[in-house]
Amino acid sequence: MMLVEQTSAPATALPVADFRDHLRLGTGFADDGAENSLLETFLRAAIAAVEAWTGKVLLERDFALSLMAWRDARMQTLPVAPVSEVRAIRIIDCLDWETIVDPSKCRLQQDTHRPVVMARGSRLPTIPPQGSVSIEFTAGFGESWANVPADLAQAVMLLAAYYYEYRHEMRVGAAVMPYGVSSLVDRWRNVRILGGGV
Repeated sequence: MMLVEQTSAPATALPVADFRDHLRLGTGFADDGAENSLLETFLRAAIAAVEAWTGKVLLERDFALSLMAWRDARMQTLPVAPVSEVRAIRIIDCLDWETIVDPSKCRLQQDTHRPVVMARGSRLPTIPPQGSVSIEFTAGFGESWANVPADLAQAVMLLAAYYYEYRHEMRVGAAVMPYGVSSLVDRWRNVRILGGGV
């Protein structure tokens, strides 16, 4: 399995001004905005950490999932959520010839934790020997920061502030997530049972 992020969240979607206010950085100076690229870096790092911890995509982006075989012949769980659209499913043979699967053959079953591509018939399309399948989909709570659930948005702010505060220190053996952050994101975590669903 390989999950590739095909697009990234635009800088305009990031809450840089809110993060500046959260840090209580001074304003009214001639170099206002000089730290914006640094603040954006910490926000992106915090978003990536929260997404990795929860399996939830905060800002809407496009992804491609490549598989050598279906986990289940009738359905395939997607590794991140929420998924709003499956854009295309491509079957690729051993000679790299691609066939686009007819959209009427599969459907997306949306779910907060475990969205699934389901066969409309008895089986998903056959993956040829030494071939693969690529599922292209859009995931995320929305295009704007206002669409991100409040607790996840607050977790990003706290974690980005933590990164900002300790940017000059190497903290060996530190916790994976500061307690305040983990308490906000834990309910969003996807608990995998019997090996998960990808």
